[in-house]
Amino acid sequence: MTASYALGLGCERGCGPHEVLALATDVLRQAGIAAADLTGVYSIDARAAEPAILLTAKTLGLTLQCFSADVLEAQTPRLLNPSDRVFALTGCHGVAEAAALVGVGPDGILLVGKTKSAHATAALATKN
Repeated sequence: MTASYALGLGCERGCGPHEVLALATDVLRQAGIAAADLTGVYSIDARAAEPAILLTAKTLGLTLQCFSADVLEAQTPRLLNPSDRVFALTGCHGVAEAAALVGVGPDGILLVGKTKSAHATAALATKN
């Protein structure tokens, strides 16, 4: 089976590393998706060096690819949960959902919308 899912992640700066991993693992388990089915882990470039996101990608055996706020903001019409609060903080209306959508490409859809823990978000998109 060809990898056809993208995991989008976001978190507060300094988020505990195991919080993001636990959230990502839970989203994948609920969707019935294995890490081997993922094209990668995706986020905003402001989190490219965030230990929690890096640990999650490494633990899942995947690469992390990050995008600028402008690239993520272009996905706003496709988001299930756009947020003005997130926009004020990052310059885009959603990190996890938008990053997952960019990860699967222009015809992708969200399989799991933004799922939150105390300090992190995750979303799962699939190629349509």
